[in-house]
Amino acid sequence: MSVSPDLPRLSASDVRTALLFRREIALIDVREEDPFAQEHPLFAVLLSAGRIELEAPWRLPRHDVTIAVYEDGEGLAEPAARRLQALGYTGVHLLDGGLQGWRDAGGELFRDVNVPSKAFGELVEHERGTPSLPAQEVKALLDAKADVVVLDARRFDEYQTMSIPGGISVPGAELALRVRDLAPDPKTRVIVNCAGRTRSLIGTQSLVNAGIPNPVAALRNGTIGWTLAGFELDHGAQRSFGPASETHRRAAQTAAQALADRAGALRLTRAGLATWERDASRTLYRWDVRTPQEYAAGHLPGFGSAPGGQLVQETDVFAAVRGARIVLVDGGAETDGVRAAMTAHWLAQMGWEVAWLIDAEPAHFTETDAWQPPHAPFPAVDAVTPAKLADQLAHGGTLLLNVTTSANHVKGHIPGAWWVLRAQLPQVLAQLPAPERIVLTCGSSALARFAAADLARVTDLPVAVLEGGNAAWATEGRPLETGGQRLASPRIDRYRRPYEGTDAPREAMQAYLDWEFGLVAQLGRDGTHGFKVLAAA
Repeated sequence: MSVSPDLPRLSASDVRTALLFRREIALIDVREEDPFAQEHPLFAVLLSAGRIELEAPWRLPRHDVTIAVYEDGEGLAEPAARRLQALGYTGVHLLDGGLQGWRDAGGELFRDVNVPSKAFGELVEHERGTPSLPAQEVKALLDAKADVVVLDARRFDEYQTMSIPGGISVPGAELALRVRDLAPDPKTRVIVNCAGRTRSLIGTQSLVNAGIPNPVAALRNGTIGWTLAGFELDHGAQRSFGPASETHRRAAQTAAQALADRAGALRLTRAGLATWERDASRTLYRWDVRTPQEYAAGHLPGFGSAPGGQLVQETDVFAAVRGARIVLVDGGAETDGVRAAMTAHWLAQMGWEVAWLIDAEPAHFTETDAWQPPHAPFPAVDAVTPAKLADQLAHGGTLLLNVTTSANHVKGHIPGAWWVLRAQLPQVLAQLPAPERIVLTCGSSALARFAAADLARVTDLPVAVLEGGNAAWATEGRPLETGGQRLASPRIDRYRRPYEGTDAPREAMQAYLDWEFGLVAQLGRDGTHGFKVLAAA
């Protein structure tokens, strides 16, 4: 890998020092998700080379933050670093020697995705003895119609895919707020589950920390444990929580605020937030931790949407700069900051400087609609309508390249489209039959616009994007085909999670559990985590 003088390097030792001293740093892995998931440093964040313009603006909000970019010999790091520089980032470095340099320095390497959160969950169980029950015992309780309620701490869409029979969807940040209404009798046993371990452990410990009187336990190993025990799961369930009653809301508020204070989270007023926003020396993330539906109905200007349970589960996504500040808001009279305070109490234990907003009023939530993450300006590229593309395809000579995710391509794509990773466009173009013109598409045409600009720099052929992307094509009722035809790139953009869906091999499920059990030891060997689990009151 050639390195020019204006791309300085950081050594593995430099990065470790920054992590240990809580100095802001973003360790950026620009590979695709599958190779990233095979091995990476603990606090590395995935920002694939093909998505930099779409994700860097919201994941790396401060342009002079220290950034270390790496790969593992694929030739992606330097072009990605230059792309970051072109977006205005001034602190861009290459990790000296890439991932191999980290290995050579004796750095610990971790598997899977969202590893900081998963490792933290294992540490919480290790230090707090978070109660859990095996699938066999939970199944016996349900079969006996015992006084028990099962609460699923995942996102609602994950819950719908597969759930414990009778389980109710209560995503993680909602648990402390809703549990007293779902199990008002203190003798009712509460079981918390997710697909594997992390969200059930964090959810269960949230309820323990909040001091609910009910006996509470995690479903050991979640739906994986349930499946390995030979039990059937429900599919398409619709059960969800209702509104929080006044009495129970107040109890949740008192407990959540006390926990946030004990964990070292800060209470921040809007005036204090303005002071943080003016501090150009620090990265600041601002997240609304309510449900996406509540966020869309009205939210504070400048705040993105990160439901609290997912924020704790995916800190590497929502806070790519380790050492940054995070401000959370809940909002409105119904909740009085319960979800923000509970989320803050976990993030503080994970080593973040985190605050929750204490004086936001419903009248301040003036923006509406779903969150649209900021992205780099779209380049000027030619576009064709779905009707024009259909005519071009019918007459031949058009190469249609689909740069959406491989999963979306397999689910449904325009007939004749080739799926390709954006980072591999020049190589793929050289291997395919020479066309008269090239059209690029993706789900919405957003990524396709950047890909089209890439191609226009390396070919003399006419290049255009499909206006509105695959969604516009489908909206007009035009045909789609399914399956893995015409894969011009390997499907490495997505890591197959053993806890996702219901068709993973049993061996992969068990291997995933075994990996999670070893995370506490890996944290000890790595030594950079800075986690401090809150002791029992």
